Amino acid sequence: MSEKKILLLPGDGIGPEVMNQVEKLMNFLADRSSFSYSTETKLVGGASYDKHGTPLQDEVLTDAFNYDAILFGAVGGPKWDGVERTLRPEAGLLRLRKELDLYANLRPAVVFDALSEASTLNSELVLGLDLMIVRELTAGCYFGQPRGIEELPDGTRRGFDTEVYTQPEIERVTRVAFELARKRKNLLHSVEKSNVMESGIFWREIVTKLHESEGKNISLEHMYADNCAMQLVRNPKQFDVIVTNNLFGDLLSDCAAMLTGSLGMLPSASLGENNSNGFRRALYEPVHGSAPDIAGKGLANPIAMILSFSMMLRYSFGDKKNSSLIENAVQNVLKNDFRTKDIMQNGKVLLSTDDLGDSIIDELDKHT
Repeated sequence: MSEKKILLLPGDGIGPEVMNQVEKLMNFLADRSSFSYSTETKLVGGASYDKHGTPLQDEVLTDAFNYDAILFGAVGGPKWDGVERTLRPEAGLLRLRKELDLYANLRPAVVFDALSEASTLNSELVLGLDLMIVRELTAGCYFGQPRGIEELPDGTRRGFDTEVYTQPEIERVTRVAFELARKRKNLLHSVEKSNVMESGIFWREIVTKLHESEGKNISLEHMYADNCAMQLVRNPKQFDVIVTNNLFGDLLSDCAAMLTGSLGMLPSASLGENNSNGFRRALYEPVHGSAPDIAGKGLANPIAMILSFSMMLRYSFGDKKNSSLIENAVQNVLKNDFRTKDIMQNGKVLLSTDDLGDSIIDELDKHT
């Protein structure tokens, strides 16, 4: 394999700690396989704000276009609660997504057999769960205009955001969902609120027409967002791939994440169009936040970060072999009863962030 250029953006809180585990893993794979890479580490989020007065420097954004993939840790924390909204750590991530046009967010929710009892639901409901939520990421009410807070003539105030989508924005994220559905069970749920929202009516119309022309081999079902939330906790295994807008995708993916027992277990990918190098622009990040309350204590679960790297291998570099080896190594470590604090259970072995990362590499060592 040719050398891959990877940009590392550890960010804040536990971001640098879990990123360290991926760097160890990358070094191991480079020694044992055809995986060849170069990395560069740069600041983002609160760490960038503290040093440069902005959560994302212009030069870092410009450079990001030149990498084959980006691996992102986490940003934010109460330290920056008083900072202007446009300069808060999260604004750096939003700007990366928007400027790189990373419009399709892939959020898998997979329940490992060894953790089925860690879910807040009955283990029978989640055992074997493997679903994918495809969230539109660069439009909708998070980016729509107008937005703001204003004073009304009577002296009261109101806040407003605009939910807006164009036909091409809906079509391109739906095509990503079609592509995933074809590789899985040929089942797709499209989720909106067409019963009360004009944008929901439009979403359903566009998805239906695209399905008629490009997705006839896929079973398509439409569902209201509130019903989808209920069904996720009632019968989650009825779903395989879900495609939805930015706002509902944000809510539903966090709901699905907790079916697995911990946000610390789940990766994500944000995909765009191909860059000049022929690679699809992509940013990979764990679902969990920066968790500043446990930062620096060796308590963070690195699995979501490691699985995000596994997604990078699979979706950006087509390296299904190493991606599967990593996923199997994580599965085996959990079967061996190794845990971090967030997924700790009675009778299991509590490990630090570093020790769990090393355990995953030890498992890989047995099969490479």
